[in-house]
Amino acid sequence: MKVCVMSLGCKVNIYESEYVISLLKDNGFEIVNDDEKADIYIINTCSVTNESDRKSRKLIHHARRENKDAIIVVMGCYSQIKYKDIEMDADIVIGNKDKSLIVELINEYMKKKEKIERIYDLSKQEFEQMEIRHFENHTRAFVKIQDGCNAFCSYCIIPYTRGRIRSKKEDDVLREVSNLVKAGYKEIVLTGIHTGKYGMDIDTNLESLLRKLISISGLYRLRLSSIEINEITDGILDLMAHSDVIANHLHIPLQSGSDRILKLMNRRYDKSYFIKRVSEIRKIRSDISITTDLIVGFPGETEDDFNETLDTLREIGFTKIHTFPYSKRDNTKAALMKEQIPGNIKKRRVHEVLELSSLGEKKYYEQFIGQILEGVSEVRKDGRIVVHTSNFIPIVVDDKINNNEIVLVRLGRIEKEMGYGQVCEIIKV
Repeated sequence: MKVCVMSLGCKVNIYESEYVISLLKDNGFEIVNDDEKADIYIINTCSVTNESDRKSRKLIHHARRENKDAIIVVMGCYSQIKYKDIEMDADIVIGNKDKSLIVELINEYMKKKEKIERIYDLSKQEFEQMEIRHFENHTRAFVKIQDGCNAFCSYCIIPYTRGRIRSKKEDDVLREVSNLVKAGYKEIVLTGIHTGKYGMDIDTNLESLLRKLISISGLYRLRLSSIEINEITDGILDLMAHSDVIANHLHIPLQSGSDRILKLMNRRYDKSYFIKRVSEIRKIRSDISITTDLIVGFPGETEDDFNETLDTLREIGFTKIHTFPYSKRDNTKAALMKEQIPGNIKKRRVHEVLELSSLGEKKYYEQFIGQILEGVSEVRKDGRIVVHTSNFIPIVVDDKINNNEIVLVRLGRIEKEMGYGQVCEIIKV
């Protein structure tokens, strides 16, 4: 049978979708692209914002409308909290548990022809074991090390869609990464819902895991998908100072540059701590790329608060700022706050931050023009070859090289947030 798997949202969803694909292939199913007709459609949903909900609903409705006789499977964050909204369109509904049972659930449905719904209280679940040995659509390999979040930021629905913190056993992570390295993957990306809290439930921590991972023979590069500023320990900084295996890039969510708004958001730092810690990171790696997430238009955010945020952003000097307008989420504290900001103001503030982000990205990239950088090649579907450097600069090259090569490339110019360069050497390892 032909199966189409579609995934929305974060890197954790990408990992889980790839895991589902590997299970299906191992059990004789044929995986097809979304432009081909399939017998089964699996939609891995997202619910981090209202727009994510809208995209999830649209994808589900379209799959059902265009494929009346197909089996529709919906899983992920949207189905975890809005499963009643999709019962009419979906044959199998699961949330953020039992993705590892996807084959059994499909077989059960085909046998009984009865709707299946598996939604659990995720505050009481253990880590769902998953392991991937091959990625269908990615040059870099993602490894999910952790799930859930205990932070309860006032704007965020994720603790309700993903449950409480639970971690993959250290030995399981080490085995998965070792197997991926043996399979030829040059770069491993560690991902989770709250990655910096890895291990708090199993008597270990992220620093301990990183120390063991960078010792794996043949591992070229290790990248963290995201980490909170107050979870970058002195020990992690020491590892970064002494190991080139850890990528020269950190994604550290700021969310707001106003102390008043940070407090309302229930973030566990203030702007002075953030600025000080970034300065300490740059003392260790002066040319590191630091990117961030930012929410504008949080309830009660005044023009003074927003201007304070802009000043904070300029002082820190991020390479790129992923900016989102505040999205009101049911069952969160921020949804009950007064002074909700009108959409036109949020839109204008997003535009201002994006302009600042573009300037920062251009400034950061341009300092490397003429330099030789090391990276991993990726041959994309359109035939373009892009080299991803340790500091996350994408460099398009005309040279004919294979996928997943370690190369030295000279950066020649920057155009529209992409670098263009020439391969100097292919490094054999």
